[in-house]
Amino acid sequence: MKKSIFVENPSPMLDKLQLSFISDIKNKVRQAQYDALKYVNVKLINLYWEIGKSISEKQSESWGKSIVPTLSAELQKEFPGIAGFSVSNLWQMAQFYSEYQGVKNLQPLVGEISWTKHLVIINKCKDNLERQFYILATKKFGWSKNVLIHQIENKTYERHLLNQTNFEETLPATIKNQAHLAVKDEYTFDFLNLAENHAESLLEEELVKNIRNFLLEMGHQFAFVGNQFKLQVDEKEYFIDLLLYHRQLQSLVAVELKIGEFIPEYKGKMEFYLTLLNEKVKLPNENDAIGIIICKEKNRTIVEYSLKSSQMPIGIATYVTHAKLPKNYKNLLPDSKIISEKIERFFPK
Repeated sequence: MKKSIFVENPSPMLDKLQLSFISDIKNKVRQAQYDALKYVNVKLINLYWEIGKSISEKQSESWGKSIVPTLSAELQKEFPGIAGFSVSNLWQMAQFYSEYQGVKNLQPLVGEISWTKHLVIINKCKDNLERQFYILATKKFGWSKNVLIHQIENKTYERHLLNQTNFEETLPATIKNQAHLAVKDEYTFDFLNLAENHAESLLEEELVKNIRNFLLEMGHQFAFVGNQFKLQVDEKEYFIDLLLYHRQLQSLVAVELKIGEFIPEYKGKMEFYLTLLNEKVKLPNENDAIGIIICKEKNRTIVEYSLKSSQMPIGIATYVTHAKLPKNYKNLLPDSKIISEKIERFFPK
């Protein structure tokens, strides 16, 4: 005798309103999960802050260092299922408190990122403005610990503060701050297998072959559209080396590659490309296209004068094929007041 098999009725076909309703509920669940994780993180950071404060205060009262190993052992015995009470972590809590307390640009940010990311920033960055930049960038872009380490080691702070663009004068207020963060002063293409002397066509070819690493180096929110992107005017054809799209800016980004030093004529060619992109390629809902000219070298003064006369949003950057930062890069940074103002513009509250 055959056994009957009960098959549950499949879900009925859903109409658009039902699908929208279900999607809305799913988004609410995801948001609740995120809020819960954020709440737990804030509570944990606050706990570590209070523990660090207590340890620091006892050290200032001339208590010996032996109290920390004792405290560690007692906490681990009392709370065996809770990690984070090792001797080294307790000392890091004390360092966290002592270095951030009373610092007006850092103390309000202690609950914004996870503990492991705070440790990366504390140990790798010693300047408070640099720490502020990486805390806010990590929060804004959702950097993982490994991505954060890469950004710090790649000197993202310096590269963004020193970038040369005319965005302040050419872009609307709604996107100019985000656009500043979309262009670096120098790009590191150390993932390319290139000799010191190489052709522009080979540089472009290798970047396209290594498109994932290239987009990671360009930064958050970039997508690849194509290389040698064709633009046509009457019977003549023109080709943009690389065409990208920045999702948050909702702008096409034209990238021109130059293996020599920047010359002012490059700006005129980029303006021509941007005009064509705006007239022939961009969609009605998109912002005007942005240009990035990446050269082997540049004279910063010549770049400044070149950008002054342009009405199109353009950034001028350099590239290297090794990960070493020029020695004078730190010396080029503006004073702390200007840095603080730039960070406020980059990450508005």
